[in-house]
Amino acid sequence: MTSIRYLGGPTALIEFGTTRLLTDPTFDAPGSYPVGARTLVKTAGPSLTAAEVGAVDAVLLSHDQHPDNLDAAGRAYALDAPLVLSTASAGERLGGPVRALANWDSYRLEDGVRITGVPAQHGPDGSEHLVGEVTGFVIEGEGRPTVYVSGDNASLDVVRRIADRFGPVDVAVLFAGGARTPLVGDAYLTLTSDDAATAARILGARHVVPLHFEHWAHFTQGPGTLETAFARAGLTDGLHLLEPGGRIGF
Repeated sequence: MTSIRYLGGPTALIEFGTTRLLTDPTFDAPGSYPVGARTLVKTAGPSLTAAEVGAVDAVLLSHDQHPDNLDAAGRAYALDAPLVLSTASAGERLGGPVRALANWDSYRLEDGVRITGVPAQHGPDGSEHLVGEVTGFVIEGEGRPTVYVSGDNASLDVVRRIADRFGPVDVAVLFAGGARTPLVGDAYLTLTSDDAATAARILGARHVVPLHFEHWAHFTQGPGTLETAFARAGLTDGLHLLEPGGRIGF
């Protein structure tokens, strides 16, 4: 049995058989969070505390440099975990249990679960020097669904590269709030709703579970635009918009 429980923002508990994985831990309360010269505003807290989530086998951390993907309480949780898979730069900054997972490299857990690092582009072409390094993940196991976790990716070209290697995927976990900040002008930092629907089609995804589409003020799109975009694409049946704390099994 594979299940995904949505905690809020980019944070979800993925139970892949007996393996427990947590994406981008964010457990801080609502408030204003500075990042460089900018401030990100969190509008809602998580549906579960770190203590209520309990132990996991690994944290899948798309990146550590932005507080909407790793906040103070999330950092404490990650550094107490047995394993954190993330970027090389996150490993340099965080140390501890962080293992850098390069694009297309895989890490095998004891339960036969294979986690592969895949590309992610956190903004328009040429913006990596502004936004920093980001990664996504593909989770696989014999007899189990293939799960793609996008991380903060805004590029459909990146999605096509992943589909070429892993498609069709069973479950696409897409960070899909159409995030915008002055850092990259009017460009998007994550998938828009329309792009999420296009990504689902590119991936041949049977199921789509959006994350990172609410609970922060810099998101420009949310549940309503996702429903509209997937309906327009004829993909409504595969879209699973979970309420905070909600869970779906595959």
